[in-house]
Amino acid sequence: MSTKITSVTGTGVPLLLDDIDTDRIIPARYLRCVTFEGLGEFAFEDDRQQDPAHPFNKPEFAGASVLVAGRNFGCGSSREHAPQSLMRWGLKAIVAESFAEIFFGNCCSLGVVAVTADRADIDKLGAAIAADPTLEVSVDLESMTASAGNVSAKVKMPDSARGALVTGEWDYLGQLLSAADQVTAHAKTIPYLNHFSA
Repeated sequence: MSTKITSVTGTGVPLLLDDIDTDRIIPARYLRCVTFEGLGEFAFEDDRQQDPAHPFNKPEFAGASVLVAGRNFGCGSSREHAPQSLMRWGLKAIVAESFAEIFFGNCCSLGVVAVTADRADIDKLGAAIAADPTLEVSVDLESMTASAGNVSAKVKMPDSARGALVTGEWDYLGQLLSAADQVTAHAKTIPYLNHFSA
């Protein structure tokens, strides 16, 4: 069964920096992993070591579901490890001023909601979360808004990406599993598959 994603709600973490590239999100030395399991603990590893005050080091932001970021988030290489590490850290949505195109596509293919907002609204959302890390933060793909406490902002996302998330079409494995009977029936009609099973 495909997973439909219409909204994400949880606490937030602010990281209002521009041009955060994928090497900063997950350093290259972690690209040798065989699976993506365990990548979450290494998200922003080098930045966190260099800056003890990095938001991902702060216990009050642990377990956050929504990241609020700056301009051109996820630029650099096309590594899927970057959104994988953020998702495995616990993030389900990212609100940024803009995204690198490939990073955005990788987020969508993982079911991570990636929406954009005006910088003034980004700053307000980030400030609200920083002032009260317990605030409920919500990103709603039906009303196309992001909110944190009394702050609410209009967000944007390409219609194709939004449609894939709210209908569940982004979840290719879910679609395949929900059609297991059809796949099995079709496989029986393929001569070279049946030749080896006989």
